Amino acid sequence: MLTTNQIAAIEFSSIRRAQDRLRQLRDMGAVFAFRDSYSAGGTSQTRYALGYRGARVIAAQRAEKPPVAGAYAERLERLGLWPKLSHQLGVNDFFCGLAAYARTRPDAALTQWWSEKACTEFFWHGDIKLRPDAYGCWDEQGRRVRFFLEHDTGTEPLSKVVRKLDDYSRFGTDVFGVLLFSVHSSLRERNLRSAMRQQLGYEKPCFVIATSSRDHCHPDGPAGPIWAAWSFQDQVQERRRLAELPQRGPRIVQHVSPVGLPYSEAAWDPNDTTMTGQVTGDERRWE
Repeated sequence: MLTTNQIAAIEFSSIRRAQDRLRQLRDMGAVFAFRDSYSAGGTSQTRYALGYRGARVIAAQRAEKPPVAGAYAERLERLGLWPKLSHQLGVNDFFCGLAAYARTRPDAALTQWWSEKACTEFFWHGDIKLRPDAYGCWDEQGRRVRFFLEHDTGTEPLSKVVRKLDDYSRFGTDVFGVLLFSVHSSLRERNLRSAMRQQLGYEKPCFVIATSSRDHCHPDGPAGPIWAAWSFQDQVQERRRLAELPQRGPRIVQHVSPVGLPYSEAAWDPNDTTMTGQVTGDERRWE
């Protein structure tokens, strides 16, 4: 599910061109569109999902059995009323911001974008199952940063948010990427970092954590210098670009799926040094 602005940011040169093309696709049945009405009046941006005819085209490209029309219609209805839709649109906005920035820079690219469902199915070991909101890979100026994203909207108590660190600590998080917390305000970020200090005590986490607040509004979006690495200090001393965070995860050549699916490059043996490479001294010192 994407909004008009999100689609325009990653694929079109203007909102008007995006609206014209989306209108054509909607008339063809290739996309499904709806708006939410607000109790105080007005409506949301138009939200778009793949329509039934669009789903048949994708199934044909993949040589898969097409969905049943009635069942697919029910799925779209449930999606429109999904309680987590607003949160998911926020997650999508993060990645659309990266993709939009990459369109303007030949040295930048969003090369991975895994959904929560894909993460939950993949990142588990024994009784540990990670549930990040997304997993991604960002390339810029020769650096490649893989990351888990926790998109916080402020609806959960901080005690519940920081409890997620337990699972990340027990999992091999550091060999897959860094952990990002994106929160809605600077106050929430300060409170989150304080709660993490209470949760972690003086124990240094075995993986890299960075936080940011979405009210920074940097023109480069989430790719910009908005990320503060975790430390035990009360005040944030420095903020870095996403690409300047420590590089973690498999050191293998990027692959692109012929049908546009995420390549499961995280499916590797963590003990195989030919896949992981070696972590440099600079990366360790940055922590």
